[in-house]
Amino acid sequence: MLKKRVIIATLLLPAAAWAQSSVEQARAIAGDPPAARQRLSLTDVPKATGKVITLFDGRSLVGWQPWLGYADPAMTYRGDPNTRPIGTSRDTSADFAVRQVDGTPAIWIKGQTWGSLVNTADLRDYHLRLQYKWGARTWAPRDKEPPNNGLLYHTHGQPGEVFGTWRPSVEFEIMKGSTGMVVMVGGKVRARTTVALDPSLIAPHLRFRTTGRTIDMVNGTGTWNVEAANDAERPIGAWNTLDLYVVGDRAIHVVNGVPVAQVRDLATVAPDGTRQPLTHGHIQLQSEGAETWFRSITVEPIRTLPRIVVK
Repeated sequence: MLKKRVIIATLLLPAAAWAQSSVEQARAIAGDPPAARQRLSLTDVPKATGKVITLFDGRSLVGWQPWLGYADPAMTYRGDPNTRPIGTSRDTSADFAVRQVDGTPAIWIKGQTWGSLVNTADLRDYHLRLQYKWGARTWAPRDKEPPNNGLLYHTHGQPGEVFGTWRPSVEFEIMKGSTGMVVMVGGKVRARTTVALDPSLIAPHLRFRTTGRTIDMVNGTGTWNVEAANDAERPIGAWNTLDLYVVGDRAIHVVNGVPVAQVRDLATVAPDGTRQPLTHGHIQLQSEGAETWFRSITVEPIRTLPRIVVK
């Protein structure tokens, strides 16, 4: 019953948001007092049930489809019907390319124009691993903010369906200080997770905690994202390894071997409110204001998820 009340309260939150501060909203969702961060580890890591597939061949962007948002990224969230995204109307080789870095080939994402590379493989029940590192450049309107990008999974729908720039999906956030954060990309995507209040965070002040309250994540509300349990990212200039484990409508985010978030009940919601499990889709590599390198992108089939334990 508690779980049901928390979810209902979350969905009703926007109607009363004007009367509450963002911390008060978060306290109503997650409870009080704030919980200390947890030190988590991964166990029962599944073995692959088939061969490893390489999604980046090291030579080209074969198997990847580019899409660009607005010429001025500041227009992304304004919803101006008179402004159209770039899409695929121009050459994108100056935005996405294969280049050498640290002696090996990698996918280079410039980051100046927001958009994404979408892989053509429709994936389900898998363990995806990749490496990334930040480049030297950041761009307006995020040039004064932490470098930001993202690994989006269970991608579906139409190019540019979300803010003219991305496709509906669940995001494994890649952002300095917040890598592993869970974000709902699009108003029709849902996920449930467990959270605790953390007033030190910017709104919505929610951090993943294995023993926290269950919430339903909904874009455009006080539960549109949940911060990673810990910051496990390495310093800028170093390569980081991300592991994404997905089985059906559940997923676990791992940063440099440290589990930082898990979600369940991934779903899409139809206009009539019907909820359908979201169990497969494509991956997107975002372009969102920061130069980023990606390499060693592989996926292998699995049947079970690993288990997160508190140290």
